[in-house]
Amino acid sequence: MSVYELALASLADRRLFTFLDLAGTFAFAISGAVAARNRGLDWFGVCAIAFAVACGGGVLRDLCIGAVPPAGIADWRYLAVAMAAASMALAADAVVVRLAQPVVLFDSIGLGLFAVTGAQKALAFGQNAEVAILLGMVTAVGGGVVRDVLLNRVPVILRREIYASAALLAAAVEVAGERLGWQSSARTWTALAVCFALRYLSVHYRWHLPRASGRGRKGG
Repeated sequence: MSVYELALASLADRRLFTFLDLAGTFAFAISGAVAARNRGLDWFGVCAIAFAVACGGGVLRDLCIGAVPPAGIADWRYLAVAMAAASMALAADAVVVRLAQPVVLFDSIGLGLFAVTGAQKALAFGQNAEVAILLGMVTAVGGGVVRDVLLNRVPVILRREIYASAALLAAAVEVAGERLGWQSSARTWTALAVCFALRYLSVHYRWHLPRASGRGRKGG
């Protein structure tokens, strides 16, 4: 492959990463805004929750890999996308209501997008496969944890739902595909599909991880 072709491939990868990262920001911002609106917060509260959910995991990832200042704070596009999503959730009531389980839908989309981009960015900063997979998961679940804590709910990752494990699987697919030399777009869309399908189907069919048995249970 020529230098020109390598440069074009690198540019295409950066564009894909930016697109996916902003798409994940939008999806998580929608889920945060809808959840905040359902809890009766005012407009400022909805916007604040939307931004915290959309950028919380990415900020934590960037601090871990030394990418400072974090993109979620330094790049105006993340704030703009989060505010646009919050405004849409506030204004387009009819559209949001028509969506079945809107928070779960957009949360599932954002989960896969951030798991993939989190792993990609960790690899780009020279981290090994294990760190990339873990930071992919952290990027994906960080926003959801922020949302649940701020809304005084038990975080999803501490419940029996399949959430963090879906993000972990998506990040693992992305990293494994990169190590095996898969085409960038192929491994990315495969990882996204796996995460979204596992998360959304687990909610629809009520799949969950086994619960740890407690020795202190009463009864025979």
